[in-house]
Amino acid sequence: MHTLLTWLGTKDLENMLVEAHAAISTIALKSTISFDKIVILSNKDEDKWNQFERFLQKRMAIANRPNQDIKVYKAHIDSPIDYQSISKVADQWISKLSHEADTLSINLTSGTPTMTTLSVLIGKGKSNTRFLQSSPKNEVIEVEIPLDFAHAYVQSASKGIAAKATSEPSLYRAFDQLTSHSDAMKTAIKKAQKIATSEVPTLILGETGTGKELMANAIHQGSLRAQKSLRIVNCGALAENIVDSILFGHKKGAFTGADKDHPGLFEQADGGTLFLDEVGELPLNVQVKLLRALQQGEVTRLGDTKSINVDVRIIAATHQDLSALVAQGKFREDLFYRLAVGIIDMPSLNQRKADIPYIVEQLAEQINLAGAKHPSYKSKNISDKAINFICTQSWPGNIRELWSTLNRAYLWSDNRVVDEKDIADSMINIQKNKPDHKITMSIHDKIDIVQITDDIQKKYVIAALKASGNVKKQATKILGLKDHQTLTNWMKRLNIETDS
Repeated sequence: MHTLLTWLGTKDLENMLVEAHAAISTIALKSTISFDKIVILSNKDEDKWNQFERFLQKRMAIANRPNQDIKVYKAHIDSPIDYQSISKVADQWISKLSHEADTLSINLTSGTPTMTTLSVLIGKGKSNTRFLQSSPKNEVIEVEIPLDFAHAYVQSASKGIAAKATSEPSLYRAFDQLTSHSDAMKTAIKKAQKIATSEVPTLILGETGTGKELMANAIHQGSLRAQKSLRIVNCGALAENIVDSILFGHKKGAFTGADKDHPGLFEQADGGTLFLDEVGELPLNVQVKLLRALQQGEVTRLGDTKSINVDVRIIAATHQDLSALVAQGKFREDLFYRLAVGIIDMPSLNQRKADIPYIVEQLAEQINLAGAKHPSYKSKNISDKAINFICTQSWPGNIRELWSTLNRAYLWSDNRVVDEKDIADSMINIQKNKPDHKITMSIHDKIDIVQITDDIQKKYVIAALKASGNVKKQATKILGLKDHQTLTNWMKRLNIETDS
């Protein structure tokens, strides 16, 4: 598709009244490319817009050129020379149209010098744009913008982000808060650094407590949008009756209590990033509007009929299996593929054992800093044995569970050094109900029930020994055996050996 974007000039309207050509009609009729869509922006003379649309449609029809998609749109600008408001409108339209079209042609003749200047600055940032103007003799001229001028745009465009933001030092600094001594975390960060510099939607997957929000913040800080806002919302914490309003906004009177217009998070994050945590919790009707926002770059406030153009990068996260939700009809398949362009798997704490000592030190430092505000608090250290013990535990709640456990240990301990017993006493055992898998067999089946039970016992004994640091007395309690000699007999029978 080929699109023409132009401002509506005074000369265009004056010549229309005498059935004469001006810049817009000249370019539309004489361009070497026929335009499938013509978008005209204006902030005045609204009573003449329909007449101009009909005038141009008629001229295009006579010339046997496409004429069905020609429309004048209201530009919400403060004045014809206000750089800030014109920049916002131009950026929204150029971003939207260049994304939709194969080529986007921009008319530089119609409109004020401010409009023309910003159209060039913003348009040069898109790879599929070209610039046209008409001469006094109604000739079409394709304008070549010098390369050094385009480079200057990168430094001073409306996004206001210097070219240095793309350099490696600033990118890597954005990820400094993420501990990455383990191979699993290094792999995740390496992917995230590549994703950060792109504009693709991103989906962060991982168990609860793995630091998905911290990763989302790092991606935003390492992107070209770092100087714009990052808005965060936990979709699972929103009541279904307000999630639409929170994300997309509402008009005054849209519902009881809506006493004024309210911009949603998409509008608040315009130019920046919106992080949708627990995106799998979104109702299906809201998923439809989210898909439209991703596809078309526009949202509609609740109770309104007009669409608002937005430029927002989406980062979503979930601990759920979205592909399973898609199969169950609880999550839209088209939305899933829209979000899952840049995918990052956050490793669990079990997958990043090498990071645990460093994470413990960081968390302990935070606990001491917070405690220092209280006059009676005494700063504490944590022993190496305690850290080693922490490394042997499973931590199903990941960093969030570890954080809570350390807080309890530091709170309850009267010693200046937190030891492994303090940690063990501070851990919470959550009994999880495991699904009852019904076993069915046919008359011709044949199994080794002894081998099956031995395999199960062996896995649990190994896990208990690991959790206890190979302390048989503690492992015996974990397994519910009567004494550690029983455990020793089991280990011999199951061919389990330990270092101690």
